[in-house]
Amino acid sequence: MKSSNVNINSDESREITKQSKSSFLYSFSLLSKEKNDAINTVYAYCRMTDDIVDNGKKSPEEKYEELNEWRSELSKALSGESVKFSLLNKLNKVIKKFSIPEFPFFELIDGMEMDLKKNRYSTFAELRDYCYKVASTVGLMSIEIFGYKNPQTRNFAVNLGIALQLTNILRDIKTDSENGRIYIPMEDLRRFNYNENDLLEGKYNSEFVKLMEFECNRAKKYYEEADRELAKEDKGNMFAARIMEYVYFRLLRKIEKKNYNVFEKKLSVSKIKKIIITTGVYLKYKLLYGFHEERAAISEK
Repeated sequence: MKSSNVNINSDESREITKQSKSSFLYSFSLLSKEKNDAINTVYAYCRMTDDIVDNGKKSPEEKYEELNEWRSELSKALSGESVKFSLLNKLNKVIKKFSIPEFPFFELIDGMEMDLKKNRYSTFAELRDYCYKVASTVGLMSIEIFGYKNPQTRNFAVNLGIALQLTNILRDIKTDSENGRIYIPMEDLRRFNYNENDLLEGKYNSEFVKLMEFECNRAKKYYEEADRELAKEDKGNMFAARIMEYVYFRLLRKIEKKNYNVFEKKLSVSKIKKIIITTGVYLKYKLLYGFHEERAAISEK
């Protein structure tokens, strides 16, 4: 992580999102300028936190040191000013402006630190904790910028974050295993008589298909739970999150349609399909809920 006291402007924050080639780019694009700038700053923070751990040129000890410095500088930015990282000072302004709780930002760092501490998960409870810290926290940050009325919508963010992260894990099984990582819980491997060596060797067989079917169904349950928790009055403002949901759920369906063979090639949703999903979800949610909210706001004046 490179120290800098140079100001990071809105264009640079957006560039971090763009360079990551993330599906978030599509969901952010239709937000108002104020919210778009804010969410790109939050995403830049998340991306840079992740990059500390993903830096293949650094030793685990160096990564621990950088994460601790990042955590310390975040604390300084929130209570005053970071002299090393202008992004954290900009993030502090966003946090204050949108009244975002501070805890998800620190929990995200804790989640990234988990990747330095372990490369196996014994139980799903352990994996769920990881998914919460690296993904649900991002949702909890984001919904404060999107705006919501019903506290239940926080449960939507938590469950959707877990669903998205589980989908990522299933898509990236091959890449992760090549890096010595297995996120699929060991208890699940034993349940379907499929062991670590099978996964590390990319063995595609009936046991793997049954294992993946189980994992995909678990992910779908979290998507369903997220849908149940999204309060009607907040649906209009959550269109960006719903775009992410539709894109990742389509990715999950592609895994299923390939009969779970994620060893053959890395599956993805095409750019054109993401654009179609983005346009469709935006129009659907603004037509069904957005205009209603605007009329309600006008009537309250």
